[in-house]
Amino acid sequence: MTFFICTACGTQYPESAAPPAHCVICEEERQYVPPRGQGWTTLEALAQNHMNGFREYDTGLIGIGAGFAIGQRALLVRTEGGNLLWDCVATLDAATVTLIKALGGIRAIAISHPHFYTTMVEWARAFECPVYLSAADRQWIMRPDPAIQLWDGDSHRLWDGVTLIRCGGHFPGGTVMHWAGGADGLGIVCAGDILSVTTDRKWLSFMRSYPNFIPLSQREVEHIGAALAPYAFDAIYGHYFDRVIPKDGKQVLEKSIARYVGAITGTRGY
Repeated sequence: MTFFICTACGTQYPESAAPPAHCVICEEERQYVPPRGQGWTTLEALAQNHMNGFREYDTGLIGIGAGFAIGQRALLVRTEGGNLLWDCVATLDAATVTLIKALGGIRAIAISHPHFYTTMVEWARAFECPVYLSAADRQWIMRPDPAIQLWDGDSHRLWDGVTLIRCGGHFPGGTVMHWAGGADGLGIVCAGDILSVTTDRKWLSFMRSYPNFIPLSQREVEHIGAALAPYAFDAIYGHYFDRVIPKDGKQVLEKSIARYVGAITGTRGY
């Protein structure tokens, strides 16, 4: 019996004797099945050909990832209240466990949306910590486990200065994490791709599906702005190693919403 992992999205499925017939995550309109068809691997096989890389962005903030499947990286956020793993990657090897434990382990895991659930149960068991997910996305949990803690509502405070905020958009439970401190005390937002840092790293964009080019509506994007309006922040960390807006993040969010709404309504003259 094996816990199979989808090679297209990185989602781990419950224990079975053979790979699943299909990946529910990939067959939904926000993701895709590759032209070669669905493929499967295991955590043990991944450890043989993928190694996590690490990047320290600033004091207390370390990126982790190996470029597997969707290719996102996680963030180890080292707050005064404990270490938080923001988002998750499928690759979890002995070196990663050793390094993180030497940095104080993980108090909690929080994930922005189902595309990044990956091997969250493996991470939770390795570090003996809970995983916090928005209850609005409960249907996309492919491997249930007692470590998974569902939260309801528009926000959920993990501990002092660390808050999960449900923005919706990409998924109904699409979540970002606000850390009131940050290295410079100005506040940061860890956004996954709920707020997608653009390639030029000057703007944000918003999509229901990135690979299939399905935009969000004006209503949904303005809701994202309203959800984040009460929070002060300077930097925004997106879902790839290089997708970071280092300063003026609140202003970038506001002008990005205005540009996006202008584009989809035609008022910008496009």
